[in-house]
Formats: sequence, structure tokens, C-alpha cells
Amino acid sequence: MATDVKKETGIEFSQDLLDHIEQWREKPGNLIMILHRVQQEFGYIPREAAKKVAKLLNVPLAKIYGVITFYHYFKLTKPGKYNIQVCMGTACYLKGGEDILEELEKILGIGVNQVTDDGQFSIEAVRCVGACGLAPVTIVGEDVFGKLTKDRLPEILSKFQDK
Repeated sequence: MATDVKKETGIEFSQDLLDHIEQWREKPGNLIMILHRVQQEFGYIPREAAKKVAKLLNVPLAKIYGVITFYHYFKLTKPGKYNIQVCMGTACYLKGGEDILEELEKILGIGVNQVTDDGQFSIEAVRCVGACGLAPVTIVGEDVFGKLTKDRLPEILSKFQDK
């Protein structure tokens, strides 16, 4: 069946992902757990992957998209190589998170949920990241930048720009 699904959807899942789907196929909450793993594999959930999950689980594609679009965690478009998450939780917002977000948009020339033309950066406004004592906070990949000011942004971005 997996081979037939690949022909129909044009996307290939790793054996790890297929095993994960099989492991969760009959469990409660399976769709969210499977979609988390799909996003982990691709960095987002491509339409072809959503179609493949729908076929493998024998559920309507509309149900898959209902879950993907309900939860902010899931992404439908491929993020930049460096996804910049700007915390907009209460503490970060009150301490200038919105100013940080606007400055990033200005520097990079893109808006929230957009990707630079070279594919290097994307910007995402996120809810509380749990580092309120460091507000305002921005996360780039695994790196957390706290007590952030607008004037530090060019230096931070330069650490991630491909030379």
C-alpha cells in the first residue's frame, strides 16, 4: 500500500516516519502525533504529505487540514533556513516584543510568516516561550536571545547569514 500511496502523492516518507504512523495508527490522538512527526521530518507539512497521511489513515483530507489549521504549531509553508521566532507573550509584548518584530520585518524586508527571497530567514510571532525573565525574547533555531533590543538585531542576524 505504501508504494501505491507514493505514486499517488509524489512524496516519500522515511521508514522512521512510516513506522511512527503504524505505531500511532489506532491510538487516540493519533493525528496530532503523526502530524508532529511529519513536520519534524519536513520542517512543515507539504500538501503532498497531508494527502499521504490522509490516504494511509483512511481519513478525509479536510480532517487533516482541520487539525493543521487549528493549531498554530503546524506550518503549511516551508520556513526559512533560520526561522526567527519572536515571543509575543505578555511579558515580551510589554517589554518591546512588537518593536523587535517590526524591526526584523524592516531589516529583512518580509512580514510575519514570510520567507526572504534567498530562503535564509523567516519570521514567526509566537506565544509565550517560557522565558519571561529574559523579555523580550527571540529564538533563532536553538539559540535564545533575551533582553533584546532593536540595535542588537543586525549583529544577531549576521551570525546566521550564509557567507
